[in-house]
Amino acid sequence: MTRLSINLNKIALIRNARDTAHPEPAEFARLVTGAGAHGITVHPRPDQRHIRASDCIHLGETRTTELNLEGNPFAASRRSDRAGVGDYPGFLALVEKVRPDQVTLVPDNDNQLTSDHGFDICRDGESLQPVIEQLKSWGCRVSLFMDPDPEQIELVGALGADRIELYTESYAKAHDKGEADTELSRFQVAATAATATGLGINAGHDLNLENLPNFRIRELLEVSIGHAFTIDALRYGIENAVHRYLEALAVSQVH
Repeated sequence: MTRLSINLNKIALIRNARDTAHPEPAEFARLVTGAGAHGITVHPRPDQRHIRASDCIHLGETRTTELNLEGNPFAASRRSDRAGVGDYPGFLALVEKVRPDQVTLVPDNDNQLTSDHGFDICRDGESLQPVIEQLKSWGCRVSLFMDPDPEQIELVGALGADRIELYTESYAKAHDKGEADTELSRFQVAATAATATGLGINAGHDLNLENLPNFRIRELLEVSIGHAFTIDALRYGIENAVHRYLEALAVSQVH
């Protein structure tokens, strides 16, 4: 069964728009997991534009299910210039404090509105390997954000990572154009390469209720969905939205 992890970044973004304490990400974590979601994902950035370091710590302390912390492993500490918002301690320092169940490493930077590419293992592998070793010593499962490139994916296994997260924007765009099957075959080749290397497979980015049922990747362990889920929670209510995503996942697993 493919697990559903809900990304709470947009919940925090709504809160930050008014400098209030609400909506509170931990409260929404309880609501979505109570409705049947299998896990929670957050992606803190050094500018703390949405999820803050303090949110991650609170989610870690109050978790009742899996917590997945995403971020750039090389993001350094940064002082906050916003009243009432604590400093960002650096990604690895935050992971050490929170000890999430899973850490998804992403090669993003502050200039990106959202994550938009996977790691280049030929370039980044040597610097990633000691980071992965450190994360695993803290008891975290480690996943790397990757494009559906079999040659790159085959290099991930040697670094000691446990999983990859396939970056699915190209699939979502192809689905919108009516070309999903062609792009899906590319993702299946990438997934097969990952499995042959001993890696588990997660997926995320621009997946929604329309394109998720057709994302039929046999080996898929987990999807993380945030932006689309937040929209659908406004449309249908939180509990109903979770149920709709679980139903979409069930359809995707019928081959």
